[in-house]
Parts: sequence; structure tokens; C-alpha cells
Amino acid sequence: MLIVQDKIISEDVIEKAFICNLNACKGACCWEGDFGAPLEMEEIEKLNEIIDEVRPYLSQEGLDVIKKKGVFDFYKEENEFGTPLLENGACAFMTKDEKGHAQCGIEQAYNDGKVNFKKPISCHLYPIRVTELPEYDALNYDRWDICSAACTLGEKEQVPVYRFLKEALIRKYGDSFYQELEAAATFYLKNK
Repeated sequence: MLIVQDKIISEDVIEKAFICNLNACKGACCWEGDFGAPLEMEEIEKLNEIIDEVRPYLSQEGLDVIKKKGVFDFYKEENEFGTPLLENGACAFMTKDEKGHAQCGIEQAYNDGKVNFKKPISCHLYPIRVTELPEYDALNYDRWDICSAACTLGEKEQVPVYRFLKEALIRKYGDSFYQELEAAATFYLKNK
């Protein structure tokens, strides 16, 4: 484990390679799994603020679920809030493009300048999962077989998980954290 500021980072975040390969997986992480994307309390508030601007980017099924449940659900098994899911397990905020690739309606609205919120940080940080504990955050690499093509592409291009997620890590923890993480990772790999 590496410690950077008040975060504990798994070695896998430094050692493992990853680049999302949407041509291979088509964004399956948006429709696979048993729980919606984890949401922070501030994100629930933000989603409630921007939902009217996001609605035009959502499927009818997604709109129906959001009308029924709201912009979040509580997952007892995980003891956390997350995005609501359709009956087939897809995120209510997910749509698909003409190639069948998953797209986030929130991110589409953001890219079009309609909202100032890109998407839930848990989605932006994936495959890193953050466990918030009283005195520190633990950052772990979440291995999932649907991401095997992303691992292969990351290995081919020699891009470690933390570098692939630079923008998301800076969004979550700031530029100084990322610079310290980069330095710690370089030192760690050099002395491994």
C-alpha cells in the first residue's frame, strides 16, 4: 500500500494497466451488476438540481424509473446510495448510441454545456473504488471480467490505472494529490 496525503492506495492502482475499450465492452459497466453507481450526498443534491436539464438525454425507461424512484436509490446490501436501475439492471441515466455503446445522459448534458456536473465521481473513477473511512480514504482497483479488454489495451499501451484516471483523481482530490501520487508511484516502481 502507498500513503499519499490522507489516502491509502492499493499497489494495484499503480501496478495494473487499464484503458477503457468501449469498442470491446460497449460500456457494460453501465448495465451490468446488482447496484447502481455509488453516489455521494452532494451528488444527490446536484442531480436533483439538474434533472430537468438532463431529462432530454435519457431513455423513456430511465425517465419512468426516475419518476418512480427519484434520482437515487438506497442499496441496503451495500449500505449506500446509488443511481437507480431499470428492471434489466441498467443505470437509469444510461442511453446507447447508434453503435450500441452505453452513454451517460448526465455526461451528454455536460458535454453539451447544459449542466456543470460531469457524472457521478464513482463512474469517473472506475475501476478505482473509494472506501471512505473516518480517518482516510482507501483507493482500490476493482477487477471485473467485463473489463478484460481494458486491461489488455492498458498493458499494450503501458498505461497504469492511476494515469488513465488522472482527470478523475484530480477532480476528486485535487492537482497536488495527483502530483504526489505520481511521485510516489514513480518511486515505488523504481524501488520495487
